[in-house]
Amino acid sequence: MNDSSSNDTPALKKTPLYDLHLSLGARMVPFAGYDMPVQYPLGVLKEHLHTREKAGLFDVSHMGQVIIRPKSGDITDAALALESLVPVDILGLKQGRQRYGFFTNEDGGILDDLMITHRGDHLFVVVNASCKEADLAHLQAHLSDRCDIELLDDRALLALQGPKAERVIAELWAGIVQMKFMDVRDLALHDVDCIVSRSGYSGEDGFEISVPADRAEEIAKALLGHPDCEAIGLGARDSLRLEAGLCLYGNDIDTTTTPVEAGLEWAIQKARRTGGGRAGGFPGSARILSELDQGATRRRVGLKPDGKAPVRAHAPLFADEQGTQPIGEVTSGGFGPSVEGPVAMGYVPMALSAPGTSVFAEVRGKYLRMTVTALPFITPTYKR
Repeated sequence: MNDSSSNDTPALKKTPLYDLHLSLGARMVPFAGYDMPVQYPLGVLKEHLHTREKAGLFDVSHMGQVIIRPKSGDITDAALALESLVPVDILGLKQGRQRYGFFTNEDGGILDDLMITHRGDHLFVVVNASCKEADLAHLQAHLSDRCDIELLDDRALLALQGPKAERVIAELWAGIVQMKFMDVRDLALHDVDCIVSRSGYSGEDGFEISVPADRAEEIAKALLGHPDCEAIGLGARDSLRLEAGLCLYGNDIDTTTTPVEAGLEWAIQKARRTGGGRAGGFPGSARILSELDQGATRRRVGLKPDGKAPVRAHAPLFADEQGTQPIGEVTSGGFGPSVEGPVAMGYVPMALSAPGTSVFAEVRGKYLRMTVTALPFITPTYKR
């Protein structure tokens, strides 16, 4: 992030909810080129706990919303085209369903992670804010002969998360209770046509709502009008996803990490694996398929530090408390309000990846013991 005000620094973009954030007393910070709310007067800790106990509303309009439409009019062509860039079974994705995936490079590294939805006559893809321009160029470079690629810049994206999210949104559309995890529907909320998925980034039940930009504030206010719903900033969003063991692109996954190293092999369906009907055919498939078969040399794991002090990202990890055997680094770390203690994630050699293994993080010249822990740190509450 760079908050410099020099003439050489591009002006920060604003989401359609910018004015609403200010009216709610948000503290704004630069993030992925946008001026975004990091917290509200409630504070990060209370915002986190409120989302775990009730419902929190997040502005994620900085994310990229992309349509992939087959030139032939046959959705099969779009699915097969996208499969040339991701190790995910798109052809087997049913209409009205969503699937997690990632773009990979020729070395098997992850260019970005994304959500992919079968919308009947097109695919709807949501990508990370920091990668959306590169992702759009990537799609256009490889798929434009078969598909029309469109970045939607006239829509906002809201995330409603928490055990009472269903109750909150049901005030606007009672039929929401019929949706299951990863279902996607066209819904009229407050007489506004929206695309709603039952998914999120907190480990809780919840929804992501794509809404026309000029109606976003109206929908947000309608949801915030429910007594169980509070506006939540990026600070709590980060601690929520960390407790849920979910990756942040640029921290826990990037072009130097493969899906298998990152523990994301569950997102590579049988059809795209060795012996599957459409195995391989995506960038980096030789390495990724080999790691699926033989295992990777390192693994993303959960880490619990001894004591109460958080261990932050980029802290180096060692096999011994003298710091003589470097083995990796912490990729995400902080205080977990729901687990009432510090939590972290990082990469360690496979030989040290079993839960209960001790490793040591260097923090200000001291070596702090951390215990390898199974992910996630909390029990997810997705509605299956």
